[in-house]
Amino acid sequence: MLKEKIKSLAQELKEEVISNRRHLHANPELSYQEFETANFVKQKLEEIGIHKIESKATTGWTALIEGKNPTKKVIALRADMDALPIVEANEVSYKSQKEGVMHACGHDAHTASLLGAAKILHQVRDQFEGTIKLLFQPGEEVAPGGASFMIKDGALENPKPAGIIGQHVMPFIPAGKVGFRQGIYMASADELYLTVKGKGGHGAMPETLIDPVLIASHLIVAMQQVISRASSPKVPSVLSFGRVEALGATNVIPNEVKIQGTFRTLNEEWRAAAHKKMLQLAHGLVESMGGELDFEIRKGYPFLQNDPELTARATDAAKEYLGEENVVDLDIWMAAEDFAYYSQEIDGCFYRLGTRNEAKGIVSGVHTPTFDIEEDALEIGAGLMAWLAVSELEKA
Repeated sequence: MLKEKIKSLAQELKEEVISNRRHLHANPELSYQEFETANFVKQKLEEIGIHKIESKATTGWTALIEGKNPTKKVIALRADMDALPIVEANEVSYKSQKEGVMHACGHDAHTASLLGAAKILHQVRDQFEGTIKLLFQPGEEVAPGGASFMIKDGALENPKPAGIIGQHVMPFIPAGKVGFRQGIYMASADELYLTVKGKGGHGAMPETLIDPVLIASHLIVAMQQVISRASSPKVPSVLSFGRVEALGATNVIPNEVKIQGTFRTLNEEWRAAAHKKMLQLAHGLVESMGGELDFEIRKGYPFLQNDPELTARATDAAKEYLGEENVVDLDIWMAAEDFAYYSQEIDGCFYRLGTRNEAKGIVSGVHTPTFDIEEDALEIGAGLMAWLAVSELEKA
């Protein structure tokens, strides 16, 4: 039985997948700089015996695994490869060897899992019909997102997949379990850059100044009205400011204050309307207080929507592979993912791989210096991806 064969191969390859993940973790590369990682991936694919490999988006790859009757149906599997500008705090044998760069979002696990799935699928290629297209992409962490460049470079063409499946680690789900959600799942993400300009001077002479610090303070509070009073409570939205820079002193008012933030939501019409409302409110408030404002909204990833039918089939396949008790329902998640670009082009299913192990202290969230994964989960990471792909090909 093909499912049991895949499970057996996943178990056999577990240590190899862990080894690959540790190599990648120790040698992280920032977005769009994944040259060593890309070379490693290509080398591993060629060692497997996969030779239909094409370069995409400079540091990305596509590769084909053809079963019997390869034109019958095509399904894609995707992994991202970039790391983050974070100093790792973990003291492990595979700790990052690059100061200030860390795989703190699990992309090392994603890449290693897909390499494992590729090896499994290559070995069972005579037992399924259709073609599996592998996408190893750069730059998921930095807008406009490596997925957008992969698409522009033809990653979803020649052949065009009927659907695409992506996997992401989830430190809030115990290792051994996975999570799925049909429909809207993750938020859009826009970056906000504001510069409030005034007239600085001595803090003891406020009557001679236009205080950009005071204006910025009012502005940050007032902007929350866009969420609390202009948006429907039925549409999740988040407006957060994470950086405020006023380079004055205790008695020195600066000439300007810089503010940076993020806006996220799950509705594209409201997203566009919110941009207009934020611009109108901000300019009006700053000008009414005597200041000037530069306000740039950099549009990021769209919201991510899982195709209901593909996701339902994938959920059923996961239950068949892992047992119903190990497949959980996901809630909406206000983080963003550039997998959303793929799901705008073809049917998509983006699911979560549980990597938490409280007994070992592996509980930190992504994007933190202490993030790590329970590596036993990589057996599921590789095997389940392979099983989901062949299961979907059978639904042609």
